[in-house]
Amino acid sequence: VQLQASGGGLVQAGGSLRLSCAASGSILNTNVMGWYRQAPGKWRELVAQMTSGGSTDYADSVKGRFIISRDNAENTVYLQMNSLKPEDTAPYYCRYQHLSRTGLEDYWGQGTLVTVSS
Repeated sequence: VQLQASGGGLVQAGGSLRLSCAASGSILNTNVMGWYRQAPGKWRELVAQMTSGGSTDYADSVKGRFIISRDNAENTVYLQMNSLKPEDTAPYYCRYQHLSRTGLEDYWGQGTLVTVSS
């Protein structure tokens, strides 16, 4: 599975950005796609994830500001980020997981940098 992420950039505090991540290759219908971020000196953390069935999970720090969505037909996940704060600055990584006959398969995309200026 290959993941192609896009949409990062520089924005002022209070602004918005939309990230996209398209998955290609051996995609299974039942999967989880999501976004993680890793600020300098910190562990990589979950931002938001969504199952192919529509269940979502958000980090407390982004609830009410970020919205994850996906287009299953296009194997694409989106992250709409509103009311951005300087502490949201980080590279954002797309993640894809599915359970195959051989076990859990886990893939990461390249990071897309989000920079929020104060």
